Amino acid sequence: MSKIRFHKLAALVVLVGFAAWMGTGEFSSVGSAQSDPEAKPAQAEQPKAPLRTVEVVVPPRLEHARAIRVSGKTEADKRATLASRVNGVIAKLPVKQGDRVKQGDLVMMLDAEEKTAALDTAKAVLAQRKAEWEAAQKLVVAGTRTKLQADSAWSAYATALSLIQAAEAELSRNQVKAPFDGVVDKVSVEIGSAVLQGAEIATILNLDPILGKGEISERDLRYIKIGDEAEVKLVNGEVVMGKLRYISRDATAQTRTFPVEIAIPNADGAIPAGMTAEITVRAKPVDAVMLPRSVVTLNENGDLGIRAVDASSKVVFYPIDLVDDTQNGLVLGGIPADAKIIIRGQDLVKDGDEVKAQLADEAMVKKLIEDATGTQ
Repeated sequence: MSKIRFHKLAALVVLVGFAAWMGTGEFSSVGSAQSDPEAKPAQAEQPKAPLRTVEVVVPPRLEHARAIRVSGKTEADKRATLASRVNGVIAKLPVKQGDRVKQGDLVMMLDAEEKTAALDTAKAVLAQRKAEWEAAQKLVVAGTRTKLQADSAWSAYATALSLIQAAEAELSRNQVKAPFDGVVDKVSVEIGSAVLQGAEIATILNLDPILGKGEISERDLRYIKIGDEAEVKLVNGEVVMGKLRYISRDATAQTRTFPVEIAIPNADGAIPAGMTAEITVRAKPVDAVMLPRSVVTLNENGDLGIRAVDASSKVVFYPIDLVDDTQNGLVLGGIPADAKIIIRGQDLVKDGDEVKAQLADEAMVKKLIEDATGTQ
């Protein structure tokens, strides 16, 4: 009986102890060390990625005149189509195609027998009236004729003089003369043929100077002025120099471009009118650098420019002003003087990236200097 009570008491003690242990909640401590529930598992530290290496250069500066190129053609400085002023038959035609004429030279004369006779009659009448007026003056001095009679003789003389002038003017209408120095480009009639008033007789061109005409973009208008030197390359490969003499202030409505004229000396008339030409106007020189075309890139906004490395080894983007496109490379403006321009790796980095800048090799620097200075 006592044994049974002892076992019941032992069971009761075990039950109470187990209940106390369950109340503590410390289950994870069984068989292992208790860990901090707030603790996070330790992570291995990631190694820092190496900086990308780019090749940079500080290019030599140069003063370069912006080249503004436009397509155009040559035209005569003056062009005149001569026409008959009256009806008639051509009596004289002293010129032919290709002849050089001076201002006032006779180009054509219509038959004018009646007008010539009328002029001869007017000259005879004028001579008679002049003699009568002179005689009347002498008689007035001698006192044998009144002043009124002398005045009447003067009036008759003046009338005869006006008739001479009218006859000469009428005769001149039968003549066609050169309005300026030039070359006869075309003769449209033959001697002996009848022509009507207004009929085309000949075309005369003044080819000195010859003009190079084209139209310049509204964006380039601010870079040029009257008197600027210009280069005109003809379709036959000949290159001639001239000066900008005219800039229109009224844009062509369809293209929004402005007509310009280049005056080119052409004393021998070797350059004809109507020849295709490429006109290059040189603007005022600006500070720029010359770089290979491969350095030009686009930023995230699609702007054209170059990438460089600043003092803190960060990549920066500079928009460019294209001054000229030459055989040796691009002439670019708008780049700071001390900019370290990336010439290799510029498309593998973006603005704000930290990079390792490595100076370009000596051969590359030498080439840039040669291209900028035009030496070899």
